[in-house]
This record gives sequence, C-alpha cells and structure tokens, in this order.
Amino acid sequence: MPKNILLIMTDQQRLDHTGFAPGSKVATPNIDRIAEGMGFTNCSTTNPVCTPARSALLTGRYTHQIGMLAMSGDLSQEIPTYPQALQRTGYFTAGIGKFHWLQGWHWEREFGKGHPLAAMKDAMKRYGFDAIWETSGKQLLLRNYCDYAAHLEKKGLLGAFREIQIDSMPNSDDPAVQPWDQALVWPFAEKDHVDIMTADKVLETLDHRPQDKPFFIFCSFCSPHRPFDPPQRYLDQVPYEEVDDFIPGVVPLSEETKKKLYRFRQYYRALIRLIDEQVGRIFARLEDLNLLDDTVILFTTDHGEMMGDHNRSEKACAYRESVTVPTAIRHPDYLRHAITDTPIELTDLTATILDVAGLDPQAALATPWPFGGMAIPGRSLLPLLRGEIEQLRELAFAEGIGTHLTPAGRSPVRWEMATSQRYKYIRFIDLFINLRNPSPESYLQEEFFDLFQDPQEQVNLIDQPGLQAVIERCRRYCQFVNDLTPPVQTRWAPIIE
Repeated sequence: MPKNILLIMTDQQRLDHTGFAPGSKVATPNIDRIAEGMGFTNCSTTNPVCTPARSALLTGRYTHQIGMLAMSGDLSQEIPTYPQALQRTGYFTAGIGKFHWLQGWHWEREFGKGHPLAAMKDAMKRYGFDAIWETSGKQLLLRNYCDYAAHLEKKGLLGAFREIQIDSMPNSDDPAVQPWDQALVWPFAEKDHVDIMTADKVLETLDHRPQDKPFFIFCSFCSPHRPFDPPQRYLDQVPYEEVDDFIPGVVPLSEETKKKLYRFRQYYRALIRLIDEQVGRIFARLEDLNLLDDTVILFTTDHGEMMGDHNRSEKACAYRESVTVPTAIRHPDYLRHAITDTPIELTDLTATILDVAGLDPQAALATPWPFGGMAIPGRSLLPLLRGEIEQLRELAFAEGIGTHLTPAGRSPVRWEMATSQRYKYIRFIDLFINLRNPSPESYLQEEFFDLFQDPQEQVNLIDQPGLQAVIERCRRYCQFVNDLTPPVQTRWAPIIE
C-alpha cells in the first residue's frame, strides 16, 4: 500500500519562530520531529497572502496562473488539485481546519454576510476531499459561517467570539496603527479553542478512517494569525521580554509601538507553543495506531509575519520575514536529520505529495484544454530527501500585491521576486501607472540584496557594478517564469454531446 500522507499547515508563522530554524525564538520540539527527514530554511511561499498561497499549494501553480494574485475572488474548481489526483489513485482524503480558497465577498461587507461554508460541504468536497471539517479563519468568522462557527453557536459562544475578532481589527501593514494591545487570553474553555478542536478532528479522522485505503489528511491550523488569543496555560510558557532587535525600516518604530510589539511577541509565541502541542498529540496517535512508519508528514505555513521589522506588520511583502516560510518533511524511509538552505518553493510540496503517492505531478495536474493548463512549476523534494541531489533549483520565484515602503510613504505595488541561496532580486511595479501611456522607467523599481553579507536586507545593491550579471540573470528568470506559466483559461458554456 502507498504511504499515508499528512500535511500540517499553520497560518502566518515566521521561519525564526520554528525550532529547527537557526536562531529560533521559540521551542517547537514536536514540529522539529517533522524535520527528522529534512528542514528547509529557504522556502519561498508563492505569494505571502492567505488565499493566494493556499490556492497555489492546492493546485501546484503560481498565483498569476490561477487568477489569485490577491486575497479576492474564489479559486476556480475547473483547475485540477492534488487531492483530486490522490482520490483517483485510491486515497481517502480529508480536509480539516482552515482552507481559505474562497474570498468572494468585499472587505466592507457587513458581518454575517460572507460564505455559508457549513452548508457548502458538497461544493467544497469537489476540491478533492471525501471528508471535511472546515474553519474559516478567526477574523473571517465575522462574516463566514463554518463548522467551527456552528460549534460555537451550539455552545452559545459565537457572539462573544465575534466580539473578540472585532476588537482585533483593523488589519494594517503599518505597525503604528495595528491594535497589538488587543492580544488577550482565550476567555473560554481550552477545549473550544479552534486549534485544539482542529487537532481533535484530525485524531477522530485517524481513528475512523477507512482501513483498506491509504489516507491523506490536510490539517490546517488558524494560528498564530491574529487575534492573538492563547489560553493562559500556553502564555505561562513564554516569558515577556523587551528585546529591541527590530530590523530597521525607513521610518523608525516609536517607543509606544515597540511596547505593544513586545507584548504581541509573547502572545504570538504562546500560540505557536499551543500548535506544537497539538502536533505532538497527532504524533502520539500515529504511534498508538502503528501508523508513523507508514506516514509521510509535511509541515509548512502560508506566509510569515513582519512583527514590526522594516517598520511593517502583517505580510504581503517580499522581505524574508514575510515570504520565507518554515517547511519540513518527515519521510520514514529517509530520516536524514538534515537542514538545508537550498531554495525551494511552496508548490514543491504539491509535487512532493503527488510523488509520494507514486504520481507524476505534470501528468496528475496538467490539462491540455483550454490553453494554459500544461504548466506545472512545482518539483518533487524527494530527491533531496533521498540524498540524490543537493540543490533542486537555482532560483525560487514569488510574487504578490501589497505596498512598498519608501521615505515618501506607502505605495501600492505588484512585485516579483527571485531568490537564490545568496541573493534576492525584487522588482516593484506601481499599480497607479497610467496604462494608456505607460513608461517603464516611471513605474518600475528594483532591489537586490546579498543575503550572506546583509541578511536583514538593508543595503540595496541594484546599481553595484560587479553584480550586474547576476542581477540580469534574476531579471531574466522572472520574465522566464512569466513567459512559461501563462494563466489557466477556464470554461463554463455547455458543449453539444
């Protein structure tokens, strides 16, 4: 029988808040067990925003290919997914926790008027799942109604929970206006916390899975995304510290903002401790069921969190704290206990999952019609785990829409990035450009960093004479990726049979 597969995902977790990463700020002994195979410290998310990154991982494609560059719109169900491919080859598939492949409502929509996810199980299963228990995400529950919302309502907690979400807003990439001081201790029974319930549902699924099939389980936690709401028991495990080690930005942080950030760090790390304990519970159940030696476990997150570095909060930018995501794989046949900084991409996990199941990612996900369905950029990581190669790709690609911070203020931009082990290239495209009279010189900005000499990305070397050859290679790579991965075209009109 093929190996079982378990994908564990968190929401908005920084690389340096994962135990196996050098210089980690928090212990994660259970997540570190996943890195017994290999831990990756240079994995670029395809796009450092929730819906785009998650949709890319599900489909194995870049976000510009699937029309999901920003957190708006719903992922088309015409685009093939890896769980669908696993189903076809005989896997039992279960999705538990936060999916966030749908973002169809406008941000200003009134509360309670989002997606009725609990009533959409049949539609959501079409992404490739036999069983689903879905959480919409903490703040998204202000408008969506998911399985977790139904649980809270049954216990009379939904209204109070939504009040907490309101207090945690607004979201902003400006740390000076973020309500960091709204971090709070979870006020309800510990067993009702969304991440503990998510682990509970994973354990139930393991206990009641079909015995005659291999399984795939997508376990997706909602933390450490805001609001920062750890139960007191986890907060007690993390000391409050005032360590002024923020990476400088073009505008310095105020002392008042730093004070709020110190408190936020404690609560954020407490949530990671909570998640790590849940991962430990899952490991224990796999061992109790004699499944650990037959199960491949993967770990990642959708994007990081700026935490005040570069005078930014949240995500959506190309700085390492936002775009580089902690990633690990435990394959029971290849326990190398290796940590690597070779560049990889989030969609490489998609290809790896399919490879574990004995499927070729190109054959499993490509569609010959309509146009654009053949380009599958992800590459399996199994050759790295087996020790057959030391580098999967020279450069990793990422993209997004966000703001670019300059002394003149924040500018809305679309950006693209190419990262090697040593260098990072970013090009920013001003979204205010007049498309009727475009002038590339007026809307394109570039940055280039030597990550070995300047890991905090402080010195822009784009005009450095001795680096022009490698800079040009990165420019060409970004163009190369765009040329070879056109958008997938979809269809809806009926065809005469």
